[in-house]
Amino acid sequence: MNNNNIILIGMPGSGKSTLGVLLAKYSGYSFVDLDLIITKKTGKKLQKILDQDGYDAFLKIENQVGKELDCEKTVVATGGSMVLSAEGMEHLKKIGTVVYINVPIDEIIRRVTNVATRGIAFKDGETLNDVFKERTPLYEKYADVTVDFENASNLEETVDKIMEKLNLHK
Repeated sequence: MNNNNIILIGMPGSGKSTLGVLLAKYSGYSFVDLDLIITKKTGKKLQKILDQDGYDAFLKIENQVGKELDCEKTVVATGGSMVLSAEGMEHLKKIGTVVYINVPIDEIIRRVTNVATRGIAFKDGETLNDVFKERTPLYEKYADVTVDFENASNLEETVDKIMEKLNLHK
């Protein structure tokens, strides 16, 4: 495994950003959230990009950010749709270990209450369930490591599991 960087993938609402900050704190790595890089690069919130420029334009920007990322000893929280960008994901796999944060769909639906404003890349007419079915095989394909994270009260425990699987120590 390439622990130069730790790349977190998973559904919107799976806890990538929250876990990423804690993982960076405990591992001594830096932290970067690709959604924030997209926002900074475009000067627009994610939902505004989706509303004004559309789904395909958003994925193109996300792919670009993923394939251009240059960092070391960094925990990277990707957007939930990054796995739809083959070039971006191939680059991220080269520069780090990809960790899939696996959360059951009923828990995702419970957590993600702001679907219309959150900046989630959906095709017209898609539901969170549709997105889950489409992306899960991709998360599994790109993952070097999978960690189950059902209960938000187990944040510390989940971070410990990730660090254990990556042979990192607090």
